[in-house]
This record gives sequence, structure tokens and C-alpha cells, in this order.
Amino acid sequence: MNDADVSKQIQQMVRFIRQEAEEKANEISVSAEEEFNIEKLQLVEAEKKKIRQEYERKEKQVQVRKKIEYSMQLNASRIKVLQAQDDLVNAMKEAASKELLNVSRDHHNYKHLLKDLIVQSLLRLKEPSVLLRCREDDVPLVESVLHSAKEEYAEKSNVHQPEIIVDNIHLPPPPSHHDPHGPSCSGGVVLASRDGKIVFENTLDARLDVVFRKKLPEIRKSLFGQIAA
Repeated sequence: MNDADVSKQIQQMVRFIRQEAEEKANEISVSAEEEFNIEKLQLVEAEKKKIRQEYERKEKQVQVRKKIEYSMQLNASRIKVLQAQDDLVNAMKEAASKELLNVSRDHHNYKHLLKDLIVQSLLRLKEPSVLLRCREDDVPLVESVLHSAKEEYAEKSNVHQPEIIVDNIHLPPPPSHHDPHGPSCSGGVVLASRDGKIVFENTLDARLDVVFRKKLPEIRKSLFGQIAA
């Protein structure tokens, strides 16, 4: 083999090695490109997932805030409704309290009412001796019915007539325009045992309070329906 043949073989080997190297390099480049695209896609998907999770988290926060705000508004509305209902009920009671003042203005009927209240109080106390307190203006009317009240009580209870002492300390006077917020009494009596341990308040105001508390569910049902009751 002469030098020309040797040179020719060497050139062929170089071309073969170069071609193989280029093919290998091309394979490496393609593989690297594929790995890069896969990794890039994975990163993009990971970022998309993070963005979705963050969006869902913030959306849940918004929904929670909306529910809290709605609940607060609903509670505030309910409180306003309840307050309005209470205001109306209290206005009715106040109107009824003003009507009580007319009871004592009719002296004839009020006199009979005082006697009935005294008898009722005696039946509750069942004491042989009691202290009676009334408004100063009512003292003459009370004293005029004491005897008949004691007789009626004694007959109903089958006991001796009790001793009734009219207290020189009086119940407050009727409400006045000069002092609308001061202590007042629309009429009636308060009886107590002589030792003061048993007290029965039988004023018109106390009876209104009892009736109003007892009838309050019916009043609310009548005014506001089944839910309010």
C-alpha cells in the first residue's frame, strides 16, 4: 500500500468519525431539546397549578367574607326588626298606662274597684292585721270602703274581720306633666303583714305589668304573626 492509499484510508476514517460525531451531537442536541421542553412544560404546569391554587384560596376567602358580611347584615336587620317590634309593644303598654289614669277619675266605679282590690289582697295575705298603703288622694275613698271590705273578706274566709291600718306613708301620685319621669302610681293599694315580711302589691300599674307579661306572646302573635310569637 503506497502513501496515496494510506492517505485515502485515513481521510475515509476521518470522514466516518466526523459523521458519527455529528450524528451523535445531533442526537444529544435533540435529546437535550426534548428534555428542555419536558422540563419547561413541567415548570409551566407547576406554575399554573400554583396560580389555580392561589386563585381558589383567594376565591374561598372572598366567599367566606361575603358569608360573614351577609350574616352580619342579616343579624343587623333582625335586630332592627326586633327593636321596632319592642318599640311598638312598649308604645302599646305606655298607651295602656295612660288609660289607667281614667280609672281613678270615675270615683264611683273606682271606689268599688278599691274595695275589690283590698278584699283580693286580704285573701292573698290571710293575716289578722295588715298595713295598707295607697295614694294620698285615695285615702278618703279607701277609708270609706274599709268596713265593707273587711266584712266581705271575713265572710269569704270564715274568719274574724282583720285589722287594717292605713299607712301615713303614701304611694306616689299619678304621673304629671311637671315630672313625667318621676315615681308615679295610677291607683290601687299595697297591703303588707305588720312585720313587713309579706307584701302584696295590688296597684293598677302592677296588675297591668302582670297582665302584659302574661299576654305578651299573644300580643306579639297578633301584631307580628306566628314567627314573632
